[in-house]
Amino acid sequence: MSSPLPAGVITCKAAVAWGAGEALVMEEVELSPPQPLEIRIKVVCTSLCRSDITAWQIVESVGEGVSEFGVGDHVLTLFTGECKTCRHCTSGKSNICQVLGLERRGVMHSDQGTRFSVKGRPIYHYCAVSSFSEYTVVHSGCAVKVSSNAPLEKICLLSCGVAAGLGAAWKVADIAGGSTVVIFGLGTVGLAVAQGAKLRGASQIIGVDTNPEKKGKAKIFGVTDFINPKDYDEPIQQVVKRITSGGADYSFECIGDTGMITAALQSCCDGWGVTVTLGVPKVKPEVTAHYALFLTGRTLRGSLFGGWKPKSDLPALIDMYLREEIQVDEFITHNLSFEEINRAFDLMAEGKCLRCVIHMPK
Repeated sequence: MSSPLPAGVITCKAAVAWGAGEALVMEEVELSPPQPLEIRIKVVCTSLCRSDITAWQIVESVGEGVSEFGVGDHVLTLFTGECKTCRHCTSGKSNICQVLGLERRGVMHSDQGTRFSVKGRPIYHYCAVSSFSEYTVVHSGCAVKVSSNAPLEKICLLSCGVAAGLGAAWKVADIAGGSTVVIFGLGTVGLAVAQGAKLRGASQIIGVDTNPEKKGKAKIFGVTDFINPKDYDEPIQQVVKRITSGGADYSFECIGDTGMITAALQSCCDGWGVTVTLGVPKVKPEVTAHYALFLTGRTLRGSLFGGWKPKSDLPALIDMYLREEIQVDEFITHNLSFEEINRAFDLMAEGKCLRCVIHMPK
C-alpha cells in the first residue's frame, strides 16, 4: 500500500524530459503546495517554440504572502519576472529583474528547490514556468493576472514570442514611420517584428528566410519584400543594401545564429542603422564584427522579451488584442492535445508550424 501524500501535495500528469534530446515522457508527478509568495495553477493551454514555452493558466491555490492573486484568477506565466522593487525594475530603463530574472538552473527563485517529484526524485523546472504539466507552481512575480474575457487558447502566445517581436519593434528599436526594415528569420518572433513595423508605418519591410513557404504567410503580417538567400550568388547583406539604396534603417536577427548578427549589422545603413538581436543561439554564442561597423554609426542592441516589463506592460498588450489592434490568432497553425506534445516538437523542428497550442485535458 502506498504511503499517503504529505498535506497539500497533489498528483498530476506531466511531460518530463529525462535526458537532453530525448522525447518527453508522460509521468504521474507529485507537486508540492505553493510556498510563500508562490501560486499553484491549473494549466489550460500551453504553447511552444524553439526557445520558449508559454502558458495560460488558472490559479488553484496561493502561498503565504500572496495578495495579488486569488483562486480562479486567469494568469499568464512568464519566463522572466518583475519584482517591482530592484534597481532594474524601478529604473524605467530595463526589464531585466535582478530578483526574478531568467532562471536556467531548473529551480525556484525563492529557495533554489523544486516543487515537482516522481517517487521522491526531484523533477527540475523549465525557465520558472514548467507548463508541460496539468498543474504547476510559479513565483507570483512570474505571473500576471489577465481578463477572463480573453480567449485562453489564443492569448497565451503573448507571454513570449509575439510580445517579444512587437516589443523589439516598438520599445527596443522604436521604429519610425516611413523607415526601411529587414528581418532575418520569419518564425513567430520575426513575423511579430514585421507586424510591429507595419503598425509603425514602415515603408519597406524585407523578410529573409530560406524556407520559400514563409513568403505567403509573411505578407499577412506586413512583409513587402521576401528574400531567399539560396536564390542569390552574393552575400545577403549586399542584396539588402542594393534594394534599400544603401542599407536598412533597422535590422532584426530572429534566428539565433550569431553569424547572422554580423550580416544584419552589415545590412544596416551608415550613420543611424540599428540592429536588434532576438534569437537565442544554440552554439557559438560569441559575436564578431569589424569595429568599422560601429565607427560609422551603427548600433547593436539586445532584446529580452521585447523590452516589456511583464507584469506592468502585458495587460495593455492583451487589451490591444481584445480591441483587434494586433494580430495573434494568425500565428496559431496547429492545435494538439497534451498527449501529442512530442508531435508538436516534431512539427517545430521540421519548420512546419509557427505556434502549436497544446490543450490540456478538461
